[in-house]
Amino acid sequence: MEIKVLGTGCQKCKEVEKLVREVLAEINVPANVEKVEDIAQIVQYGVMLTPGLVINGKVKVSGRVPNKADIKKLIEEEN
Repeated sequence: MEIKVLGTGCQKCKEVEKLVREVLAEINVPANVEKVEDIAQIVQYGVMLTPGLVINGKVKVSGRVPNKADIKKLIEEEN
């Protein structure tokens, strides 16, 4: 599973990355988590508001910090 957290390094972006890693540990799902901070790469996903969450190439969240339950559901849908 490929998970990308899109954001330029703001506090909300860091929070999303932290929550994703916590959820993965809790549900014991292996995944490659990558932080994408390059604006050009973020725009390629069509994300205009960060933070963004991309799972297996699909944009799942943009412009908000999802809660752990939301993240868990999104990961399980793609697993």
